[in-house]
Amino acid sequence: MIQVEKVGIFLSKWVSFLAVLIYLIQSGLLIFLIKDKFDLERQLAFQQKRIDELEERLQIFKAIEDFQIGFTDEEVGQLTDVIIEESKRYRYDPMFILAVILTESSFRKGQVSHKGARGLMQMVPYVGEDVARRSGVDYDGTESLFEPETNIKLGTLHLFEQILKFGDVEKGIVAYNMGETRLRGLMRLNLEMPQRYLKKVMENYRMLKETYTV
Repeated sequence: MIQVEKVGIFLSKWVSFLAVLIYLIQSGLLIFLIKDKFDLERQLAFQQKRIDELEERLQIFKAIEDFQIGFTDEEVGQLTDVIIEESKRYRYDPMFILAVILTESSFRKGQVSHKGARGLMQMVPYVGEDVARRSGVDYDGTESLFEPETNIKLGTLHLFEQILKFGDVEKGIVAYNMGETRLRGLMRLNLEMPQRYLKKVMENYRMLKETYTV
């Protein structure tokens, strides 16, 4: 009787050991499967992000290609890269920057206004020099404003600064066009803010979004 009890206890311990072992194996397998699932989801999310970025780049490239005047295919590619890069820096929609450029210079290479504003984003030389000095962007005289990358870096930063100063996107856009001092002068006199430039930018923005984004 005692021997049977010992055998029973031994078998009970063995069965318990096997049960614990099976539980540990199942738990380990479950953890592995969960980790593998999360790894796969991360990989899929990363791949989707890359696809979205490539689609956005293609949209920007196509829009520039359709409107630009005087740029080579290589330059269009460089413009695409800098617009996307600066848009990420200041959290712009790249299509918004394209809308500003389209309004300012019609994407014409080497554009100069009757007031002396230069390049794609029509930077006035003294403003471009000031922004470059404060931001550390390479600047070698007014000819630098005809370099698309320099012009866009200075223009997007200047626009960002105007939006921050006025605390309002619309006022920032108008100040970019007419100058901060003139706009503040109008505001002090309680005069209405000019709408023509702002409306043109927003019309171009809507057109670009409707044409080039899904």
